[in-house]
Amino acid sequence: MKHRIGVILLVWLGMVGIDFLLHAGLLARLYLQASPFLLPPLDSFRLIPLGYLAFLLLAALLAWLMPLAGITGARAGFWFGLKLGGLAWGALVLGLVSISTVPLPLAVGWVVGQALELGVGGAIAGRALEAGMNRGLTLRVVVGVLVCVVLTIVLQSLGLAPAVQIN
Repeated sequence: MKHRIGVILLVWLGMVGIDFLLHAGLLARLYLQASPFLLPPLDSFRLIPLGYLAFLLLAALLAWLMPLAGITGARAGFWFGLKLGGLAWGALVLGLVSISTVPLPLAVGWVVGQALELGVGGAIAGRALEAGMNRGLTLRVVVGVLVCVVLTIVLQSLGLAPAVQIN
C-alpha cells in the first residue's frame, strides 16, 4: 500500500508539472478571451486546488488500472496513459461542446494536453511498476517539473504566454 501511494503521488507530481506548463504557458492566451464558459481569472485561480485534486484521482486510476492490465515500463505506460487520456478527455470535451459555449480551440487544447498529461503519468507509473520506486525516478520527475516551471516562466517573460494579473 505504501508503494502504491508513493507511485500515485509521484505520478500526480509529474502530471501537475505538465499541467502548469500547458495552462500557464501554452494555452494561457485562450483563457484571456472573453467567454461565458470560463470563470473570471480570480475565481479560476482560487479553484486550482480542485483541478489538482482531479489529477490525483487520475493518478490513482492509472496506478490501479496499469497493474490490472499487466502494463509495466515507461514506454508501455506512456502509450496506455495517452490512449486513456485521449479517450476520457475526448469524451468529456465532446459532451461539453454539445451543451456549452466552450471555445473549440480550448476544447482541442484540453484533449491534447490532458492526453499528454496522462501519457506522462502513465510513463512514470509504468517505470515505477517495472523498477520500483527509487531516488533516480523521483529525481527525474522533480527535475521534469522544475523544467516545466522554468519553461513556463521563460514563455511568460518573453511574452509568448501572457502572465495573468490577479487583482
